Amino acid sequence: MERIDDRTSEEQDTHTSLIGGLDRGMSGWGGATGGKSYSVWACRLTDAVAVLDWVERRGDITYIRATVGTFPTSGPGHTHTYVVNDGHPALRGD
Repeated sequence: MERIDDRTSEEQDTHTSLIGGLDRGMSGWGGATGGKSYSVWACRLTDAVAVLDWVERRGDITYIRATVGTFPTSGPGHTHTYVVNDGHPALRGD
């Protein structure tokens, strides 16, 4: 499993809530050739409910789950962790 994490070392301490799931559009090609692609958003615990709601409304992410610390994935594929900071669409209600 190839993993990309956009968080800085500081954000790895502050953005520990992870919300994401299977990215239907990206699975099977690119970094996920022969496997699944997972998109994950890292946020502060205080923003987790808003981020979960935003991910659920996206429509392209399935098997959504929320966790703290490490997002569980296995097998071939790709996981990309994005950072949710102030101004992110999830926090604006977009």
